[in-house]
Amino acid sequence: MNINEEILNLDWKREPYGLYEPIEYTLAAGGKRVRPQLAMIASQIFGGQDEKVLPAALALEVFHNFTLLHDDVMDKADVRRGRPTVHVKWNENTAILSGDQMMIEAYKLLSQLSATYLPTALQLFNKMATEICEGQQYDVDFEAKDNVAIEEYLLMIRLKTAVLLATALKMGAYIAGAEEEAQNALYQFGIHIGLAFQIQDDILDVWGNPATFGKAIGGDISCNKKTFVTITAMNMADEASKKELQYWFGQTLEDNTEKIAKVKAIYDRLGVYAECEKSVRQQTDMAFTYLASLPQNAATEQLRQLANKLNTRKD
Repeated sequence: MNINEEILNLDWKREPYGLYEPIEYTLAAGGKRVRPQLAMIASQIFGGQDEKVLPAALALEVFHNFTLLHDDVMDKADVRRGRPTVHVKWNENTAILSGDQMMIEAYKLLSQLSATYLPTALQLFNKMATEICEGQQYDVDFEAKDNVAIEEYLLMIRLKTAVLLATALKMGAYIAGAEEEAQNALYQFGIHIGLAFQIQDDILDVWGNPATFGKAIGGDISCNKKTFVTITAMNMADEASKKELQYWFGQTLEDNTEKIAKVKAIYDRLGVYAECEKSVRQQTDMAFTYLASLPQNAATEQLRQLANKLNTRKD
């Protein structure tokens, strides 16, 4: 089953077009389709049928994209997947309302699961949705906080990013009839892969290729966002470097070209890239300890390869 085709075949030709056209635009932009892939692969590990898990896989992808619409409004992001964000192409009200409708559509898709699986799947989905909102609030809170510890940041990205990957895996395994111990092992695998994924995303925001990354390089620096890279740099910096970073992160400029270049130069001088890459490897290694406890078959190997691809990606 081609999950990308299933997503693109969802019908958004409805009225009012102002509500549904931005949804079609968002989902047509592509993306890695990681969450639905994880749900399908997790099911396959335990001999599950793709058709049974498909409603959950689609629901997870639509829900994920809903969060991106709202995130882009909150972060004032102009580009997503190489195209103007919805609030730029249309306006903020459209992005908020179409995002709300996407959340509703995600629950409608989830409700197509068999009645055998729906109650537990709904519990998992609701827990995930709540935690994502909690993670987003922590991210907002960090904007007004002078110092954020690595542990605080990891909790935030665990909630905001990792629980969606972890839930996709657990839900796929559950629908396939896996034992609870195996479901939980996959969930923990997803948590650590999710942490590695977000740290890698933070790295790419500084050192990525603008031609392939899909959004502006240095966006986090421009808006003074606290990321794994920023926090690691502050922890590694001597007093002089800290003062330089604090100066630049205290600047709100129309043109951030110089700011991005100066901050990146400090990161390079401190060796921040290598330290962050080490953390990506550590999280990935921790994830693989959970994968080792599962049945070893073609689907497990596919999951291992996908995780490696995600966390060594350059775009």
